[in-house]
Amino acid sequence: MYQTKIQHIVRLLVVLVAVGFSLQPLSVAKASDGPELPPQCVSLQIDEGNQLAFHVYARGVQIYRWNGDTWDFVAPVASLFAEQNYFGEVGNHYIGPTWESKSGSKVVGKRVLGTGCTPDPSAIAWLKLEKVTTSGSGIFSSVTYIQRVNTTGGLAPAAAGSTVGEVQEVPYTAEYYFYRAQN
Repeated sequence: MYQTKIQHIVRLLVVLVAVGFSLQPLSVAKASDGPELPPQCVSLQIDEGNQLAFHVYARGVQIYRWNGDTWDFVAPVASLFAEQNYFGEVGNHYIGPTWESKSGSKVVGKRVLGTGCTPDPSAIAWLKLEKVTTSGSGIFSSVTYIQRVNTTGGLAPAAAGSTVGEVQEVPYTAEYYFYRAQN
């Protein structure tokens, strides 16, 4: 009887540890400082009164559609991860631009005019965005600003499309830093 109780307690502890590890991706790794910005990217500095809430790593595609003359940008489709090696998926980034956590909180942003830089000419630009709306409770509920930095890839295809309406998906990676108002 005593051994059966110990077995139940051990099983309960194993279940609690497993549940704890399964919740890890929701606790996005917090950084104490924002990204180190190169001199040509000072326009991406975040306004006074805001502090870094968390940052994530994105991996996905930029979608382009051929209009007969040029490639039109359609939308990003990316997964967001808590860890640099793309583990601990925490949400998605998609058209809007919208970021949505696995728990359902969302933030929609818009580019801050007059900001942006291109440290790597073979990649999409680094951007500063401000919150337009948020919804749900969770990691995105109090976001005020977003920075997209350290991008690789994602530029429109160099070769012309063959038919109007043709779609191309171009892989990209980036980091997103999310800020909130200081308490």
